[in-house]
Amino acid sequence: MEQKIIIGADHAGFQLKETVKSFLEEKGWVVSDIGTDSEEAVDYPDFGEKVAGAVSAGVFSRGILVCGSGVGMAIVANKFDGIRAAVCLDTETARLSRLHNDTNILILAGRRTLPETARQIVDVWLETPFEGGRHRGRLDKIRALENEKGKA
Repeated sequence: MEQKIIIGADHAGFQLKETVKSFLEEKGWVVSDIGTDSEEAVDYPDFGEKVAGAVSAGVFSRGILVCGSGVGMAIVANKFDGIRAAVCLDTETARLSRLHNDTNILILAGRRTLPETARQIVDVWLETPFEGGRHRGRLDKIRALENEKGKA
């Protein structure tokens, strides 16, 4: 089965996105890069919307977003139904975000994450399965809140 992933970044995340994209391709992933394509200033919500929208719609099962701090992209991504996006600055957070929260979008901080660290984070995030069990019930509660309160 072909492994596909969607990735996007703003200008502050462009360089790290390029590093992560190459790493993913080396690992055999088919990467859909929705931009940006330079360090020229752009608005992060435009790229967060494309990635989170595609994952929310089921076109991709997972995505990666990169901005300066990671915070802006996380805010955008988590506005979409079914998205569980987390900023991960280290491998342990990446591992736990998958194991306990079944995250489907990884957010990286382009101005705070070294390329080698990013590769390690991505590797752990991709390889860690969702544990299920008691964590499934917690995700069900989150879904119920989304349905009750609305995602916006």
